[in-house]
Amino acid sequence: QVQLVESGGGLVQPGGSLRLSCAASGSIFSISAMNWYRQAPGKRRELVATISSIGNTNYADSVKGRFTISRDNVRNTVYLQMNNLKPEDTAVYYCNVVRVGLKDLWGQGTQVTVSS
Repeated sequence: QVQLVESGGGLVQPGGSLRLSCAASGSIFSISAMNWYRQAPGKRRELVATISSIGNTNYADSVKGRFTISRDNVRNTVYLQMNNLKPEDTAVYYCNVVRVGLKDLWGQGTQVTVSS
């Protein structure tokens, strides 16, 4: 059973940066897209960024120009570079892998807290 393991979360001051990583424990086949979601307390989980199998990217309006999603197909890893962080970015961040004809994979989540 392939598992996704996230890392890189933590506490950062407003304006700071963090880089999240999500590594698969094994090989993943039939990947359609790799995504980052986040969920703040009392709010619904929202899609933050997505990268397709051919490298096309899309972002939520709230993070455009500040966040960058990328992937390493050899290492089966997806990254989220977060710059100019704001308090409203505070949330648990989850990586997600969508596969063709197979069940989605989810990571366990990593906490990001933006506070002075």
